[in-house]
Amino acid sequence: MTTIAPTLPPGLAGRRITELADRVHLCGMYDAHGAAFYDDLAAADAFEIREIAAAVRITGGPVLDLAAGAGRFTLPLLSLGHEVTALDLSSSMLSKLEERLATIPPPVRRRCTVILGDMADFRLGRRFAHIILGTTSLSLLDAEGRVGLYRSVAEHLTEDGHFTLSVIERGDVDGPTEVCARVQGLSGTSYDLYEYWPTDAPTRRVTIIPADASSTVTVATDEVNTLSRAQVEAELAAASFQLVGHRELPGTSERHRITLLTAVSSR
Repeated sequence: MTTIAPTLPPGLAGRRITELADRVHLCGMYDAHGAAFYDDLAAADAFEIREIAAAVRITGGPVLDLAAGAGRFTLPLLSLGHEVTALDLSSSMLSKLEERLATIPPPVRRRCTVILGDMADFRLGRRFAHIILGTTSLSLLDAEGRVGLYRSVAEHLTEDGHFTLSVIERGDVDGPTEVCARVQGLSGTSYDLYEYWPTDAPTRRVTIIPADASSTVTVATDEVNTLSRAQVEAELAAASFQLVGHRELPGTSERHRITLLTAVSSR
């Protein structure tokens, strides 16, 4: 998985952090500090959850949730009666998932297996009717990592299993390089969400700064790869996957175009 040490982001976010000076603690989006911000915002955004749940409902059977994080998809799928294996590389995110699992009824909790692992290279010794990779997490992997992901997925799908993943693209090619929006997490906390994404750039930088920065403040920032739908479809085909469905997700902003792809392996 592609990760970077937290560094000062470019543009408006970088200037805001510089103004805050020594009051800032800079962290990554998925470490012990940044995970809380990421989880709070992701939990408040439910549009992709509905689409993923609908896709899984069609096939039934056990589900492997890759880059599961704190359970954004895992928990709703469990509530719908599915057996779910949740895999993530971040122990901080999985700790949050374990905390939430401890609050649900034991019969539901027993249908969940939590695994600390790398989505680019995993061996679980079983197969799944549906493997999901949501929240555009594919962008966290470099080219080599994506090859490993596709190989690992193919080895873990049942004969008629489905692989569903989401891809994010710039929808406003003539829009500004950087945007900032005031957003609210599920907790009610407000954040300033900065996205620095030059048109056709190979990466984009996302930075989250709490709106209330009157004292010492933790700022989460990370850089992820940018991938076009055409590129992902070509990579899937090269890995012997056949695309069987695609759907542009509703509720996305003009700046972001998110497409849900579903494929089957022909290996």
